[in-house]
Amino acid sequence: EVQLVESGGGLVQPGGSLRLSCAASGFTFSDYAMSWVRQAPGKGLEWVSSIRRDAGAKSYVDSAKGRFTISRDNAKNTLYLQMNSLKPEDTAVYYCARKETPWYIDYVGKTEYEYWGQGTQVTVSS
Repeated sequence: EVQLVESGGGLVQPGGSLRLSCAASGFTFSDYAMSWVRQAPGKGLEWVSSIRRDAGAKSYVDSAKGRFTISRDNAKNTLYLQMNSLKPEDTAVYYCARKETPWYIDYVGKTEYEYWGQGTQVTVSS
């Protein structure tokens, strides 16, 4: 069974950093592009970042560029999101998701993601 287990969220002050992890199992991790998607309070799902199956290409929402870094360790079946210079507007539940479409399709549509993690809360507040 496909499982995505996220960790690393928490409360951090503006300007701080967090590293999110997503442990994948139940499928061949290296065969799939992966994404991070977030949902801020009262808002819809927002695509944040994607990474190609071999980590050879990455993409980010404009607001995260220069601050967030997506990476993966295919040997460990783990996806990461390093978040630096965090802002209050980054506050959201962050989900990792298995991408069913190519890495460069950067939106949340009805067919883009079949499997999601449980989400991890990131709160940026002073």
